[in-house]
Amino acid sequence: MGKTYERLDGRLRRFIEDQVVFFVATAPLSAQGSVNLSPKGRAGTLIILDERTLAYLDFGGSHAETLAHLRENGRITLMWCAFSGPPTIVRVHGRGEPVFRDDPRFAALLARFDPRAADPSGLRSIIVVTAERISDSCGYAVPFLEYREERSLHREYFGRRTDEEFAAYCERKEYNGTSIDGLPALPLPLPPLPDPWVGPAETRSAETLRAETLSVENR
Repeated sequence: MGKTYERLDGRLRRFIEDQVVFFVATAPLSAQGSVNLSPKGRAGTLIILDERTLAYLDFGGSHAETLAHLRENGRITLMWCAFSGPPTIVRVHGRGEPVFRDDPRFAALLARFDPRAADPSGLRSIIVVTAERISDSCGYAVPFLEYREERSLHREYFGRRTDEEFAAYCERKEYNGTSIDGLPALPLPLPPLPDPWVGPAETRSAETLRAETLSVENR
């Protein structure tokens, strides 16, 4: 039987942090609008900020449906499911907010992520989710799948581009500034990254990124 929980701690927190993929669902208010469901990977790009708040990095792509729906109504559901071990599904229903690059909170939020994962190349925003309902269920029908490794294509694709080139990429994409239903999505033109995250992170070592993160946290 599924249960609901007051907070993300203990077993739930460990389960979420152990998963290599999670899913994000949002929808517009219009009954004729398009429901969106997105898989998310890249280790270390989702963190639990406190017992009822999570955040994940929103990277560039051909669409920005999640951003559009959150800007319109804030509704969001996150889901994790076990592809190994005991059958488990965890869902967080809540309110999401995109924190964009020019938001005063952006740099401090980015500094909460592991510097090796928080590569700002191709980073559009940080999505902060406040949980309103936390639940789990059995997941008996979810198949066993063997994890091999992360795909590096996304990181490499945007890592080869300067921040200015990434901003131009966003402006060229038909469904970045607006959703497929015409809702405002990513604010354009894309603001530059705040210091010290200017330029492709691939050009800086993990030790440098870590030192930069500590510098921001101590300001």
